[in-house]
Amino acid sequence: MVGDAVLCKKLADALLNDHGMYVQPINYPTVPRGTERLRFTPSPAHSDAMMHVLVDALNIVWDAHRLARAA
Repeated sequence: MVGDAVLCKKLADALLNDHGMYVQPINYPTVPRGTERLRFTPSPAHSDAMMHVLVDALNIVWDAHRLARAA
């Protein structure tokens, strides 16, 4: 959950441009304003190692944008 349309797009762009990972930013009208989020679509072709790389990339992008983490 991101909660901001502009930031959601920035995060998706950073994941694609800096880490080669396509993630969909989901914004209004698909979701209500204030509930913007990133959509991940894993498949059986994604290995555990790939998931770990994704988590590492998310941590880098989250920290770069100074976002808080949910408890």
